[in-house]
Amino acid sequence: MTWQLQEAKNRFSEVVDLALSDGPQTITRHGRATVVIVAAGQYARETRREKLSTILRECPVKGWKISRDKDAGRTLRFE
Repeated sequence: MTWQLQEAKNRFSEVVDLALSDGPQTITRHGRATVVIVAAGQYARETRREKLSTILRECPVKGWKISRDKDAGRTLRFE
């Protein structure tokens, strides 16, 4: 649902209740979407970031062996 800023201020409790029950509530200013009010749980789920190493370790595919090549890289020559 979309709310004009002034109406959202006047009915803030209702806006919060609707964000909790029905999903994100968009607030507009001068006809342009400005902010979105979302439930804290939804925000946490959508902004959670994990390290790739953690994701790979917890991957349900069995038998993966993650190893690091011991190669030191290439030789650099300075002339």
